[in-house]
Amino acid sequence: MTRDLGPLTAVVDLAGELIRRPSRAGLDDHAPVLAVLGDWLTARGLPCRRLHDDARRPVALLVEIAGGRPGPWWALDACVDTAPFGDETAWSFPPTAGDVVGGRLRGRGAADSKLAAALFCHIAAELHGRGGALRGGLAVLLDADEHTGGFGGARAYLADPDAVTPAGVMIGYPGLDEVVVGGRGLWRAGIAVHGASGHSGSRRAVVGAVSRAAHLVRLLDTAPLPGAAGPFPLPPKLTVTYCHGGEGFSAVPDRCEIGVDVRTTPGFDAHAAEDLVRAAVSELEAVLPGPRPTEVTAVASWPPYRLAEDEQPAAALLGAAAGQGLTVRAKTAGPSNIGNLLAAEGIPATAGFGLPYEGLHGVDEQVHLADLPVVHAVYRRAVLDLLTG
Repeated sequence: MTRDLGPLTAVVDLAGELIRRPSRAGLDDHAPVLAVLGDWLTARGLPCRRLHDDARRPVALLVEIAGGRPGPWWALDACVDTAPFGDETAWSFPPTAGDVVGGRLRGRGAADSKLAAALFCHIAAELHGRGGALRGGLAVLLDADEHTGGFGGARAYLADPDAVTPAGVMIGYPGLDEVVVGGRGLWRAGIAVHGASGHSGSRRAVVGAVSRAAHLVRLLDTAPLPGAAGPFPLPPKLTVTYCHGGEGFSAVPDRCEIGVDVRTTPGFDAHAAEDLVRAAVSELEAVLPGPRPTEVTAVASWPPYRLAEDEQPAAALLGAAAGQGLTVRAKTAGPSNIGNLLAAEGIPATAGFGLPYEGLHGVDEQVHLADLPVVHAVYRRAVLDLLTG
């Protein structure tokens, strides 16, 4: 329990229960954390249902509150799966603490984003009793497949034939000073580089796959990229993220794999990213030929996006923050997020406004609760403005 938050103490209590159910992406069974949410929603008469992926695994809970008058639907989205704990011996408290110490809610998921999930559930519970006066409707997506990068919960929501496609989404990532209204896109590829195999001590000189891959990495690292241009404030960025090859000291490897992550912008899109990578590969083949062509396999692509500050739902969230006396700037983020997936479907999204935090995805994750009343007031006002139109 925590003090001085009035009715919002119940938000913290629910968030603590969620934190005490570990839900690390790819490691934990997410049934317990979804059960906590399902029981809480059912006890308050809120209509909710589980969403499943193609393998019939539960990946989200969806709450739907229909208004009594025609209008667009809007959605609140918070993930209830989390990053791994990392080195638990480096934590000063258990990663599943779920307690409040010194005005801070502690544990993995406190910041990203179990507190937001609890907050959105409480907003839904309040609006459920006054749906007749609202236009359109409100969906709350509680996503249990976000940190895998597969965005399974959001995909299942968009694919559900019984769900109304939202006019916009507000994603409950943390951070009090910014409303994220855009993000760079991405283009990712795996590259298989081949070389001549042999014994490392042989008189015959051979160029192995690792050496060829190292040359390709240098070409990619020095490839020219444009700067920021137009209204999009960030430049593109290329990063080589992994390099795997070889099995010992005495064998010259004949295959090496590298991963390339390109963050894209409206002026440097996925096609431009692929062209740049393939140009570097062509230069490698010309300068340092191999026994087989280098293979480039694209594995993921998201478009960049950016909402204007007067575009919904950004306008509602920024306006509600200003109404609470907050100075909040609109931010275009460097990393990609679910907003990129939504943008690909033509759905505008904000991706971040919440409590101040520490240790997100790191050691001693926690959120500062002193600002919970104002964050609650901002989201409540934004949702009401959208639903009363």
